[in-house]
Amino acid sequence: MDSSRIRNFCIIAHIDHGKSTLADRLMQATGTVSDRDLTEQILDSMDLERERGITIKAQAVRLAYTASDGIEYQFNLIDTPGHVDFSYEVSRSLAACEAALLVVDATQGIQAQTLANVRLAMALDLAIIPIVNKIDLPLAEPDRVAAELTRTFGFADSEIIRASAKTGDGVDGILEAIAFLTEPPQARGDDALSALIFDSKYDAYKGVIAYVRVAAGSVKKSDRIRLMSSGKTADILEVGYFSPEPRSVESLTVGEVGYVATGLKNVRDCRVGDTITLDAAPAAKPLAAYEPIMPMVYTGFFPVEGDDYPELRDALAKLQLNDASLVYEPETSAALGFGFRCGFLGLLHMDIVQERLEREYDLSLIATAPSVRYNVRMQHSEDREINNPSELPNLGEIEAIEEPWVKLNIIAPDRYIGSIMELVTGRRGEFDRMEYLQGESAQDTGDARVLLDYRIPLSEILIDFHDALKSQTQGYASMDYSHDEYRAADLVKLDVLVNEVPVDALSLIVHRDNAFNQGRSLVKRLKELIPRQQFEVPIQAAIGSKVISRVTVKALRKNVLAKCYGGDVTRKRKLLSKQAAGKKRMKKVGSVEVPQEAFMAILSLDK
Repeated sequence: MDSSRIRNFCIIAHIDHGKSTLADRLMQATGTVSDRDLTEQILDSMDLERERGITIKAQAVRLAYTASDGIEYQFNLIDTPGHVDFSYEVSRSLAACEAALLVVDATQGIQAQTLANVRLAMALDLAIIPIVNKIDLPLAEPDRVAAELTRTFGFADSEIIRASAKTGDGVDGILEAIAFLTEPPQARGDDALSALIFDSKYDAYKGVIAYVRVAAGSVKKSDRIRLMSSGKTADILEVGYFSPEPRSVESLTVGEVGYVATGLKNVRDCRVGDTITLDAAPAAKPLAAYEPIMPMVYTGFFPVEGDDYPELRDALAKLQLNDASLVYEPETSAALGFGFRCGFLGLLHMDIVQERLEREYDLSLIATAPSVRYNVRMQHSEDREINNPSELPNLGEIEAIEEPWVKLNIIAPDRYIGSIMELVTGRRGEFDRMEYLQGESAQDTGDARVLLDYRIPLSEILIDFHDALKSQTQGYASMDYSHDEYRAADLVKLDVLVNEVPVDALSLIVHRDNAFNQGRSLVKRLKELIPRQQFEVPIQAAIGSKVISRVTVKALRKNVLAKCYGGDVTRKRKLLSKQAAGKKRMKKVGSVEVPQEAFMAILSLDK
């Protein structure tokens, strides 16, 4: 199709504002999917997405639309996630589009992730089509939410489309806006093939399948292509598009979005952000790639059975192919053996990857407590970056430890300002600014919502901050964060000793002021989780050689006097002394099994 009639767009919104449902209505209205085959959230194809009710992976689909002027258009839609942990998926989708549908819930209004996604779209100079969704709900306030959009982003009220993705109201207006308000894709560079890989997956029969947006030239089956960053070459097995099932075509041309089956078997040869070109007539330079992602959270994955280590390595390599935000490297633990240190965008991302490894690759895993990456300035050697508390050098060798801080945006009704400030400042947060999202009339009626900006250490919001925020605001608050800078802090390594043996996988890096409370909470929690043995098991929290908290798991006591019916008391004493001596020997040689729940005990610590 002529590139002047192609429209590439994506849908961005806060979580649960109706992105996937709107995608369903657009496909239904354009006849892409028949009413018989249509299911709810049809683009959420993963079992985990359907079970959790969230979008995890961005999905692409081609729609055919005839506008009111009789011209036929080709729409390429990319449905994106809304959760903050998957914001990297959103940034990749935006880079492949010319426009974005901004969906805002008519009952909730602008949320924190709405702001973050709009900033991404504006930075890429995309056309933004604002939509107030869910106007069919009894509590919907479309005029109030439209006023918020006007005040916050500067849209004219006439630009804002009021719609319901559930009933289909306003969908025709959305399709017309896409056709007439979105710029057609422009060829970038010369006529040589340049196609940006914005996503990919692995197929056992077709090798690596790259999801591409063609920026210049065309690509067809049997072409020999070259990946410009890795230099790898391959013969294309198939090209096509999604509707939403894969459909093979002869070629993809400028502006079109589709897939290329490369036949490559090594998952590292075809990475997201790379540029595909023809081997015989390559482009002069690659397209602008994506900004490298920076993981926020690190944790260790160890197989329960040591023999599963090769399977875990292969599974992580395949997951990394279509999840560019996942990073990993081998690590060894004295307690858990061989495994991998993995980096994630957040705790939900970590949870999703662990569940995919266990479900799709049939692995049994132990996950250690999550941590962040620290910069350690050494006194007499070069600085180090560590993401595993067990790697922290001796405090005598360290000049300073720098921890990551983030910019935290919270949107909530103004009646919760006091609770939010108390929560954030109690976790070493610093207030930055406050802005009302609505006019004076809303403030007068007590219905105003405010945007609160803070700076806070990432480690303080990593574990249970989101749950605490929802609890303090009765579920009304939403949050988003982005990396800010590294700052020096008075941090120490908190070691945990089980039966006087340090367990490296339970180590933490904490602020000195919080070390005692966290050490005490952790050993109390471990006492509940570690099963009783035939001998006493001391559990200690220590900073260096100083023990700051200790509890003891009492020994199981076998009744050795059960068969003694009277008789000389010296016989009973002899049996009891033999039992005591046996327990002393057992304590010296016995090993304590630490269950999986103990390694995640940090997640349930009371701040």
